Amino acid sequence: MSRHPNRRTVVLGGVFGAATVVTFFKGPAIAAGDPGLTKRFEDLSQNGNSTCSGKFTESIATMPSMSRIKGSCCSPMDLKRYSEQTEGLTKYRDIAMIPADPYDIPAAIAQKVMPYYDLKLTGVEQQAYDYAMANSEEKGPCCCQCWRWNMYGGLAKYLIREHGFTGKQIVDVWNLSDGCGGGM
Repeated sequence: MSRHPNRRTVVLGGVFGAATVVTFFKGPAIAAGDPGLTKRFEDLSQNGNSTCSGKFTESIATMPSMSRIKGSCCSPMDLKRYSEQTEGLTKYRDIAMIPADPYDIPAAIAQKVMPYYDLKLTGVEQQAYDYAMANSEEKGPCCCQCWRWNMYGGLAKYLIREHGFTGKQIVDVWNLSDGCGGGM
């Protein structure tokens, strides 16, 4: 366990190969009372690199692990919703694979969870996933089947398999992690 408050080191591995040690350096805390929230919102909403294209999805595998996937892929971001999302995601800060900001995702996380999208779940695990598909706001991990769909679908399977998440917990993660833009 790291003693540095803005650094989180995790060992990734399991189903898809040898263990990999990755250190994530977290940015400043993001919450409704954070004076930097508006500045961060402006940067992400104006300087995003995320698109819904198949070409972008394919490019994630070759991105340097320290690069970031930023911004909304479908609609303009909404400051009120962004604040609610980043504040809500703080409850998952102990799980390194859940991005703290749905509009600023480390490529290393996307690269690690996207392969889980093709993971065959057990019957009980599949029931949790199916519950999330039927009950999330987008009726899935995202509004369209783009890189976010694969990434957050893979994240869900990872969380179900490795952390025992229920369908309701996946719904919460997906709803808080909606990176399509717009308000709710």
